[in-house]
Amino acid sequence: MQQFKIPLLISAALHVLMIAVLVGANYFRPSTPEVITVSLNTPSNEDIPQKAVDAVAVDQKQVQQRIEELRKQEEDKKRAEQKRIRELEKRAELAKRQRQEEANRIKKLEQQRKAKEEERKKAEAEAKKAREIERKERDKAKKAQLEKEKAEKAAKAAAEKRRKEEEAALKAEQERKRKEAEAKRKEAEAKRKAEEARQKALQEQMLQEQMAAEQAVRAKARRQQVLSEVDKYRALISQRIQQNLLLDESFRGKECRLNIKLAFNGLVTSVNSLGGDRQVCEAAVRAVRRADTLPVSKDRDVFEELKNINLTVKPEF
Repeated sequence: MQQFKIPLLISAALHVLMIAVLVGANYFRPSTPEVITVSLNTPSNEDIPQKAVDAVAVDQKQVQQRIEELRKQEEDKKRAEQKRIRELEKRAELAKRQRQEEANRIKKLEQQRKAKEEERKKAEAEAKKAREIERKERDKAKKAQLEKEKAEKAAKAAAEKRRKEEEAALKAEQERKRKEAEAKRKEAEAKRKAEEARQKALQEQMLQEQMAAEQAVRAKARRQQVLSEVDKYRALISQRIQQNLLLDESFRGKECRLNIKLAFNGLVTSVNSLGGDRQVCEAAVRAVRRADTLPVSKDRDVFEELKNINLTVKPEF
Protein backbone atom coordinates (compact mmCIF):
# COMPACT_ATOMS: atom_id res chain seq x y z
CA MET A 1 0.00 0.00 0.00
CA GLN A 2 2.96 2.31 0.74
CA GLN A 3 4.25 2.06 -2.83
CA PHE A 4 1.02 3.67 -4.16
CA LYS A 5 0.73 6.42 -1.57
CA ILE A 6 3.05 9.00 -3.16
CA PRO A 7 1.70 8.49 -6.73
CA LEU A 8 -1.85 8.88 -5.41
CA LEU A 9 -0.95 12.07 -3.57
CA ILE A 10 0.78 13.44 -6.69
CA SER A 11 -2.26 12.61 -8.81
CA ALA A 12 -4.62 14.25 -6.33
CA ALA A 13 -2.42 17.35 -6.11
CA LEU A 14 -2.30 17.71 -9.92
CA HIS A 15 -6.10 17.42 -10.11
CA VAL A 16 -6.48 20.19 -7.55
CA LEU A 17 -3.91 22.26 -9.45
CA MET A 18 -5.83 21.89 -12.74
CA ILE A 19 -9.08 22.92 -11.04
CA ALA A 20 -7.32 25.95 -9.54
CA VAL A 21 -6.14 27.04 -13.02
CA LEU A 22 -9.68 26.79 -14.41
CA VAL A 23 -11.19 28.69 -11.52
CA GLY A 24 -8.72 31.56 -11.74
CA ALA A 25 -6.63 33.67 -9.41
CA ASN A 26 -9.66 35.14 -7.58
CA TYR A 27 -10.54 31.69 -6.22
CA PHE A 28 -7.64 31.79 -3.71
CA ARG A 29 -7.98 35.44 -2.56
CA PRO A 30 -7.42 35.39 1.32
CA SER A 31 -9.64 38.39 2.06
CA THR A 32 -12.87 36.61 0.98
CA PRO A 33 -14.51 33.35 2.24
CA GLU A 34 -13.36 30.14 0.58
CA VAL A 35 -15.41 29.59 -2.59
CA ILE A 36 -15.29 26.19 -4.28
CA THR A 37 -16.15 27.07 -7.89
CA VAL A 38 -15.29 25.77 -11.35
CA SER A 39 -15.52 27.83 -14.52
CA LEU A 40 -17.92 26.45 -17.11
CA ASN A 41 -16.16 27.98 -20.14
CA THR A 42 -12.40 27.51 -20.47
CA PRO A 43 -10.82 30.82 -21.58
CA SER A 44 -8.56 30.98 -24.61
CA ASN A 45 -4.82 31.42 -24.35
CA GLU A 46 -5.16 35.17 -25.02
CA ASP A 47 -7.59 35.55 -22.06
CA ILE A 48 -5.45 33.81 -19.39
CA PRO A 49 -3.86 36.51 -17.18
CA GLN A 50 -0.15 36.48 -16.52
CA LYS A 51 -0.99 36.13 -12.79
CA ALA A 52 -2.66 32.77 -13.41
CA VAL A 53 0.45 31.48 -15.22
CA ASP A 54 2.60 32.59 -12.33
CA ALA A 55 0.23 30.90 -9.84
CA VAL A 56 0.54 27.65 -11.79
CA ALA A 57 4.33 27.81 -11.55
CA VAL A 58 4.18 28.53 -7.82
CA ASP A 59 1.65 25.76 -7.24
CA GLN A 60 3.83 23.27 -9.14
CA LYS A 61 6.78 24.22 -6.94
CA GLN A 62 4.64 23.77 -3.81
CA VAL A 63 3.48 20.35 -5.06
CA GLN A 64 7.10 19.28 -5.59
CA GLN A 65 7.99 20.54 -2.10
CA ARG A 66 5.08 18.58 -0.63
CA ILE A 67 6.24 15.44 -2.44
CA GLU A 68 9.75 15.86 -0.97
CA GLU A 69 8.24 16.34 2.51
CA LEU A 70 6.25 13.12 2.15
CA ARG A 71 9.34 11.24 1.01
CA LYS A 72 11.29 12.56 4.02
CA GLN A 73 8.46 11.52 6.37
CA GLU A 74 8.57 7.98 4.93
CA GLU A 75 12.34 7.84 5.45
CA ASP A 76 11.96 9.09 9.05
CA LYS A 77 9.36 6.40 9.71
CA LYS A 78 11.67 3.71 8.32
CA ARG A 79 14.57 4.90 10.51
CA ALA A 80 12.30 4.96 13.58
CA GLU A 81 11.12 1.41 12.83
CA GLN A 82 14.73 0.21 12.42
CA LYS A 83 15.64 1.83 15.74
CA ARG A 84 12.68 0.13 17.45
CA ILE A 85 13.77 -3.28 16.05
CA ARG A 86 17.31 -2.74 17.35
CA GLU A 87 15.92 -1.94 20.80
CA LEU A 88 13.89 -5.15 20.75
CA GLU A 89 16.98 -7.15 19.75
CA LYS A 90 18.96 -5.60 22.62
CA ARG A 91 16.24 -6.53 25.10
CA ALA A 92 16.12 -10.09 23.79
CA GLU A 93 19.92 -10.38 24.09
CA LEU A 94 19.79 -9.05 27.69
CA ALA A 95 17.10 -11.60 28.61
CA LYS A 96 19.20 -14.37 27.02
CA ARG A 97 22.26 -13.38 29.08
CA GLN A 98 20.20 -13.28 32.27
CA ARG A 99 18.87 -16.78 31.62
CA GLN A 100 22.41 -18.03 30.92
CA GLU A 101 23.67 -16.49 34.17
CA GLU A 102 20.86 -18.15 36.10
CA ALA A 103 21.70 -21.52 34.48
CA ASN A 104 25.38 -21.08 35.39
CA ARG A 105 24.47 -20.28 39.00
CA ILE A 106 22.32 -23.41 39.28
CA LYS A 107 25.10 -25.48 37.73
CA LYS A 108 27.60 -24.12 40.26
CA LEU A 109 25.26 -24.99 43.15
CA GLU A 110 24.92 -28.53 41.80
CA GLN A 111 28.70 -28.87 41.57
CA GLN A 112 29.05 -27.72 45.18
CA ARG A 113 26.45 -30.24 46.29
CA LYS A 114 28.29 -33.05 44.52
CA ALA A 115 31.60 -31.98 46.10
CA LYS A 116 30.06 -32.13 49.56
CA GLU A 117 28.62 -35.54 48.78
CA GLU A 118 32.06 -36.78 47.77
CA GLU A 119 33.54 -35.43 50.98
CA ARG A 120 30.89 -37.22 53.01
CA LYS A 121 31.56 -40.53 51.27
CA LYS A 122 35.29 -40.12 51.80
CA ALA A 123 34.72 -39.45 55.51
CA GLU A 124 32.55 -42.55 55.77
CA ALA A 125 35.20 -44.68 54.09
CA GLU A 126 37.86 -43.36 56.42
CA ALA A 127 35.62 -43.98 59.43
CA LYS A 128 34.99 -47.52 58.23
CA LYS A 129 38.67 -48.11 57.79
CA ALA A 130 39.33 -46.74 61.25
CA ARG A 131 36.74 -49.02 62.76
CA GLU A 132 38.28 -51.99 61.06
CA ILE A 133 41.68 -51.12 62.42
CA GLU A 134 40.16 -50.68 65.83
CA ARG A 135 38.49 -54.09 65.64
CA LYS A 136 41.76 -55.76 64.74
CA GLU A 137 43.49 -53.98 67.54
CA ARG A 138 40.84 -55.22 69.98
CA ASP A 139 41.23 -58.80 68.76
CA LYS A 140 44.96 -58.57 69.12
CA ALA A 141 44.65 -57.13 72.60
CA LYS A 142 42.16 -59.87 73.58
CA LYS A 143 44.56 -62.61 72.59
CA ALA A 144 47.44 -60.88 74.29
CA GLN A 145 45.76 -59.90 77.48
CA LEU A 146 42.63 -61.71 78.68
CA GLU A 147 42.48 -59.46 81.66
CA LYS A 148 41.72 -56.55 79.47
CA GLU A 149 38.56 -58.24 78.11
CA LYS A 150 36.22 -56.13 80.12
CA ALA A 151 37.99 -52.99 79.07
CA GLU A 152 37.82 -54.05 75.48
CA LYS A 153 34.10 -54.84 75.80
CA ALA A 154 33.55 -51.42 77.27
CA ALA A 155 35.52 -49.86 74.42
CA LYS A 156 33.51 -51.87 71.93
CA ALA A 157 30.26 -50.75 73.51
CA ALA A 158 31.48 -47.19 73.37
CA ALA A 159 32.45 -47.61 69.75
CA GLU A 160 29.01 -49.02 68.94
CA LYS A 161 27.34 -46.15 70.64
CA ARG A 162 29.53 -43.75 68.74
CA ARG A 163 28.70 -45.55 65.50
CA LYS A 164 24.96 -45.23 66.12
CA GLU A 165 25.38 -41.61 66.98
CA GLU A 166 27.33 -41.08 63.77
CA GLU A 167 24.71 -42.91 61.74
CA ALA A 168 21.96 -40.84 63.33
CA ALA A 169 23.91 -37.68 62.63
CA LEU A 170 24.58 -38.86 59.08
CA LYS A 171 20.92 -39.58 58.47
CA ALA A 172 19.95 -36.21 59.90
CA GLU A 173 22.48 -34.49 57.65
CA GLN A 174 21.26 -36.41 54.60
CA GLU A 175 17.65 -35.46 55.36
CA ARG A 176 18.63 -31.84 55.81
CA LYS A 177 20.48 -31.80 52.48
CA ARG A 178 17.60 -33.54 50.76
CA LYS A 179 15.10 -30.98 52.05
CA GLU A 180 17.47 -28.15 51.14
CA ALA A 181 17.93 -29.52 47.60
CA GLU A 182 14.14 -29.94 47.22
CA ALA A 183 13.56 -26.37 48.41
CA LYS A 184 16.14 -25.07 45.93
CA ARG A 185 14.61 -27.10 43.14
CA LYS A 186 11.13 -25.72 43.88
CA GLU A 187 12.51 -22.20 44.12
CA ALA A 188 14.30 -22.57 40.77
CA GLU A 189 11.13 -23.98 39.18
CA ALA A 190 9.06 -21.10 40.54
CA LYS A 191 11.58 -18.58 39.20
CA ARG A 192 11.58 -20.27 35.82
CA LYS A 193 7.78 -20.19 35.58
CA ALA A 194 7.68 -16.57 36.76
CA GLU A 195 10.25 -15.61 34.13
CA GLU A 196 8.31 -17.43 31.41
CA ALA A 197 5.10 -15.65 32.45
CA ARG A 198 6.89 -12.29 32.47
CA GLN A 199 8.39 -12.86 29.03
CA LYS A 200 5.01 -13.92 27.65
CA ALA A 201 3.29 -10.85 29.10
CA LEU A 202 6.03 -8.62 27.71
CA GLN A 203 5.70 -10.16 24.24
CA GLU A 204 1.91 -9.73 24.30
CA GLN A 205 2.27 -6.10 25.39
CA MET A 206 4.78 -5.39 22.63
CA LEU A 207 2.50 -7.04 20.08
CA GLN A 208 -0.47 -4.93 21.22
CA GLU A 209 1.60 -1.75 21.01
CA GLN A 210 2.83 -2.67 17.53
CA MET A 211 -0.72 -3.42 16.32
CA ALA A 212 -1.98 -0.12 17.78
CA ALA A 213 0.78 1.83 16.03
CA GLU A 214 0.06 0.13 12.69
CA GLN A 215 -3.67 0.83 13.04
CA ALA A 216 -2.95 4.51 13.77
CA VAL A 217 -0.79 4.78 10.64
CA ARG A 218 -3.45 3.14 8.48
CA ALA A 219 -6.18 5.37 9.95
CA LYS A 220 -4.14 8.50 9.24
CA ALA A 221 -3.48 7.47 5.65
CA ARG A 222 -7.16 6.63 5.17
CA ARG A 223 -8.19 10.03 6.56
CA GLN A 224 -5.88 11.84 4.14
CA GLN A 225 -7.29 9.84 1.24
CA VAL A 226 -10.88 10.63 2.29
CA LEU A 227 -10.18 14.37 2.60
CA SER A 228 -8.57 14.42 -0.84
CA GLU A 229 -11.64 12.73 -2.36
CA VAL A 230 -13.94 15.13 -0.49
CA ASP A 231 -12.14 18.13 -2.00
CA LYS A 232 -12.49 16.60 -5.47
CA TYR A 233 -16.23 16.00 -5.14
CA ARG A 234 -16.83 19.43 -3.59
CA ALA A 235 -15.25 20.90 -6.72
CA LEU A 236 -17.43 18.69 -8.95
CA ILE A 237 -20.57 19.73 -7.06
CA SER A 238 -19.65 23.41 -7.43
CA GLN A 239 -19.06 22.84 -11.14
CA ARG A 240 -22.50 21.21 -11.55
CA ILE A 241 -24.17 24.16 -9.76
CA GLN A 242 -22.34 26.66 -12.01
CA GLN A 243 -23.55 24.75 -15.07
CA ASN A 244 -27.18 25.14 -13.97
CA LEU A 245 -26.86 28.72 -12.67
CA LEU A 246 -28.73 31.31 -14.77
CA LEU A 247 -26.49 34.39 -14.69
CA ASP A 248 -27.56 38.00 -14.52
CA GLU A 249 -25.27 41.02 -14.80
CA SER A 250 -26.50 42.18 -11.40
CA PHE A 251 -24.92 39.05 -9.84
CA ARG A 252 -21.37 40.22 -10.61
CA GLY A 253 -19.23 40.37 -7.49
CA LYS A 254 -21.95 38.86 -5.28
CA GLU A 255 -22.22 35.46 -3.65
CA CYS A 256 -24.40 33.16 -1.54
CA ARG A 257 -23.70 30.41 0.99
CA LEU A 258 -25.79 27.23 0.69
CA ASN A 259 -26.38 24.15 2.80
CA ILE A 260 -27.06 21.05 0.70
CA LYS A 261 -28.10 17.61 1.95
CA LEU A 262 -27.64 14.63 -0.36
CA ALA A 263 -28.84 11.04 -0.50
CA PHE A 264 -26.37 8.18 -1.08
CA ASN A 265 -27.02 8.33 -4.87
CA GLY A 266 -26.43 12.11 -5.08
CA LEU A 267 -30.13 13.02 -4.97
CA VAL A 268 -30.64 16.47 -3.42
CA THR A 269 -32.91 16.02 -0.39
CA SER A 270 -32.79 19.66 0.71
CA VAL A 271 -31.08 22.95 -0.12
CA ASN A 272 -31.16 26.08 2.05
CA SER A 273 -29.62 29.52 1.90
CA LEU A 274 -27.24 30.38 4.74
CA GLY A 275 -26.71 34.03 3.80
CA GLY A 276 -25.57 36.29 1.01
CA ASP A 277 -27.19 38.27 -1.80
CA ARG A 278 -30.89 37.41 -1.96
CA GLN A 279 -31.13 37.23 -5.75
CA VAL A 280 -27.93 35.20 -6.04
CA CYS A 281 -29.21 32.83 -3.32
CA GLU A 282 -32.53 32.34 -5.15
CA ALA A 283 -30.70 31.61 -8.41
CA ALA A 284 -28.28 29.27 -6.67
CA VAL A 285 -31.10 27.32 -4.97
CA ARG A 286 -32.88 27.00 -8.33
CA ALA A 287 -29.63 25.77 -9.92
CA VAL A 288 -29.27 23.05 -7.28
CA ARG A 289 -32.88 21.95 -7.68
CA ARG A 290 -32.51 22.00 -11.45
CA ALA A 291 -29.49 19.70 -11.17
CA ASP A 292 -31.65 17.24 -9.15
CA THR A 293 -28.63 15.00 -8.45
CA LEU A 294 -25.06 16.03 -7.66
CA PRO A 295 -21.79 14.05 -7.91
CA VAL A 296 -21.09 11.87 -4.83
CA SER A 297 -18.52 9.20 -4.09
CA LYS A 298 -19.38 5.52 -3.68
CA ASP A 299 -16.86 5.41 -0.83
CA ARG A 300 -18.94 5.48 2.36
CA ASP A 301 -16.40 7.52 4.34
CA VAL A 302 -16.20 10.14 1.59
CA PHE A 303 -20.00 10.26 1.29
CA GLU A 304 -20.35 10.86 5.05
CA GLU A 305 -18.32 14.05 4.58
CA LEU A 306 -20.45 15.14 1.59
CA LYS A 307 -24.01 14.26 2.60
CA ASN A 308 -24.43 17.54 4.50
CA ILE A 309 -22.16 20.24 3.04
CA ASN A 310 -21.94 24.03 2.99
CA LEU A 311 -20.83 25.73 -0.25
CA THR A 312 -20.28 29.32 -1.34
CA VAL A 313 -21.68 30.04 -4.78
CA LYS A 314 -20.11 32.97 -6.59
CA PRO A 315 -21.43 33.50 -10.16
CA GLU A 316 -18.74 33.38 -12.81
CA PHE A 317 -18.90 35.46 -15.95
